Amino acid sequence: MTRLLKNLCCCLGLVAFGGLTTSLIAQQGAKHGEWSSYAGDMGSTKYSNLSEIGKDNVQDLQIMWKWRSVDYDLQETNPDLNLTNILPVTPLKIGNILYTSTNVGQAAAIHPATGETLWIYDALADGAGTVRGLGNRGLSYWTDGADERILLMSGEHLVALNAKTGKPVPEFGEQGKVNLTPGMGPRLDKEFRWNAAPVVCRDVVVVGAALDDTVKVKEQAPGYVRGYDVRTGELRWQFNPIPQPGDVGNETWENGSWAYSGAANVWTLMSADEELGYVYLPHGTPTNDWYGGHRLGDNLFAESLVCLECETGEYVWHFQMVHHGLWDYDTASAPNLVDITVNGKQIRAVAQITKQGFTFVFDRITGEPVWPIEERPVPQSNVSGERTAPTQPFPTKPPPFERQGLTIDDLIDFTPALRAQAIKAVGEYVYGPLFTPPSLSGNDPNETKGTIQLPGWVGGADWNGAAFDPETHILYIPSITAPVVVGLVQPDPDESNLNYVRGGNRSIEVPSGLPIVKPPWGRITAIDLDKGEHVWMVANGNGPRDHPELKDLDLPKLGAPGRPAPLLTKTLLFLGDGTPDAVVIPPFGGGRMFRAYDKSTGEVLWETELPAGTTGAPMTYTTNGKQYIVVAIGDREHEAELIAFSLPYDKS
Repeated sequence: MTRLLKNLCCCLGLVAFGGLTTSLIAQQGAKHGEWSSYAGDMGSTKYSNLSEIGKDNVQDLQIMWKWRSVDYDLQETNPDLNLTNILPVTPLKIGNILYTSTNVGQAAAIHPATGETLWIYDALADGAGTVRGLGNRGLSYWTDGADERILLMSGEHLVALNAKTGKPVPEFGEQGKVNLTPGMGPRLDKEFRWNAAPVVCRDVVVVGAALDDTVKVKEQAPGYVRGYDVRTGELRWQFNPIPQPGDVGNETWENGSWAYSGAANVWTLMSADEELGYVYLPHGTPTNDWYGGHRLGDNLFAESLVCLECETGEYVWHFQMVHHGLWDYDTASAPNLVDITVNGKQIRAVAQITKQGFTFVFDRITGEPVWPIEERPVPQSNVSGERTAPTQPFPTKPPPFERQGLTIDDLIDFTPALRAQAIKAVGEYVYGPLFTPPSLSGNDPNETKGTIQLPGWVGGADWNGAAFDPETHILYIPSITAPVVVGLVQPDPDESNLNYVRGGNRSIEVPSGLPIVKPPWGRITAIDLDKGEHVWMVANGNGPRDHPELKDLDLPKLGAPGRPAPLLTKTLLFLGDGTPDAVVIPPFGGGRMFRAYDKSTGEVLWETELPAGTTGAPMTYTTNGKQYIVVAIGDREHEAELIAFSLPYDKS
């Protein structure tokens, strides 16, 4: 049966079941006061319809308990432990237990009303985990109604735990663990690592891989995505994002570059539609991020959204959002599975936000764009050996949610002096529209210092992703405006077999340290996905309004370019500033504030200063009839912990 025929049969089956209008199983967010998936549901909505905490009482929120990461208890017996305070986790809540993973690869069960630790999975004692403490975004839950399991990435292992006891499930892999390093092949230069949460779809656990796409050699392991049996740990399938001979897309790797090129991996979070049996994979950049003369062609499936059958790994459809990537525009956010109504037609859709500031929207069954996507000419490279893609895809709807490319009109202009400084600063660089390619960096009078890229490599949008309201069909996107500099230099031939690698400066500011572009530098954009139109946009965070150059200007909020993740409830949008000590934070990025916005207008209804910045996506649940909001925090000086908010107890 052809793929098109299978899709047609699927659609006809839905109609026969009772009509497409009534049988659509929308991604409705977290249900029944639970939070059973990393983002609330498998469609990554980050939504709960809980309403005990609402517009009228959110200002009364109080901290009810705190939970210090159990990793710190390992330090006395593990002197080599290298802990980070940046815990990017989002807990799960199933039944009467809150579950979390840790940076070392442990897991813990927590009482949802008190923050008391109920059990701990000691990963290091079990032969899993990592002493490097690189951070772990979360875990997954599976049940068949009798058996309940927690699945987590722990060092180089996929681990299955009994949800009630925290003990490894002996029939899964080798006494509860599957070592994921061997399956990555001989070009993997280090042990396997991946810090996102697995996805469990139809009894298959799907995992990606974290690979370094900035390496200085062209040979690297492909970013395999693999599916494992949730009961036994047996490998069910493996998908190679760098197509081999005979595979779809192999011709897009010219001169045999498919044989040695690597990465194009899914390092971030995935989504799944269990009814369809499809998993949606956001793929990243291939080796190397900034120079592709050794991998000419469009390079599928790099920087693509790929749909696979979750039980078999069989290819269904794809769309490539960056051809022959040279900008580190990884598809970094989990796709949002959204059921929308466009021109009177109900569509099971998938919305993919990107670092470059686009929202691509597709029919998630067929992969057809909901609105036209145009291939438009883009600037071309003059770097020796490089061949830029002549066009790149631009969605016609919705409009971009971030500033794209750089012109003189985009430069900071609070005062004439700052404006003059910004104009002088950019004069030493190449700059232009979106997809202006990297350029050579040199010190000769006729050379520049490289290319200013906007958005930069952390976006736009990044792994923190978007939240979707299944009732109003509005998508909420936190993003940042942060240009970076990409200048190519010739490497030491003893260290690299690439013609060019990235060198030089990484950021650009005016002499006083302020960003060169106009604010907001951190923002939230609300988009109506039925219409493909913006509803509102507001700055997230104050930004450097107290800077010596700005403090007397009485400026509005400028936005803090942090990396916070959203939580959406019946009436509210929760979002922090993001910790200033996360990886690759722009100048003046992050902060300690945590806010609740009126989701219909973007107005701030409540804010509180935390002991440290938020590090993970918030979540919400109820226990004993009471709603809680939980978020992870931490920074260089403050240990990683979870903080739980709720309304004060009614003493009447």
